[in-house]
Amino acid sequence: MHPLTPDLSGLTDDELHKKAAELQTRLGFAYSMGNPDMIAQLNLVLDDHNREINDRNHKLMDKLAKKGNFGNIIDIS
Repeated sequence: MHPLTPDLSGLTDDELHKKAAELQTRLGFAYSMGNPDMIAQLNLVLDDHNREINDRNHKLMDKLAKKGNFGNIIDIS
C-alpha cells in the first residue's frame, strides 16, 4: 500500500473507477515520458485502487451468494 493513498473506502464505486482510470491515463503518460520513478509510484497507487475495487466486488459476490441468487449456476469447484 502506498503511504500517500487516501482512504478509498469513502468513495463511491463510480468515483473509485474514475480515479483508477485517471491513474491509468497518468501511467501511460509516465511510460511515454520514460520516467521510471513516476511509473513505480503510480503503479503503487493504482494497485491500491484496484485492490479496493476487487475487495468490493468480492464482498458483493459473497452477499449475492448468501442470498442464494446463484441458484441456476452449476458449481464446478
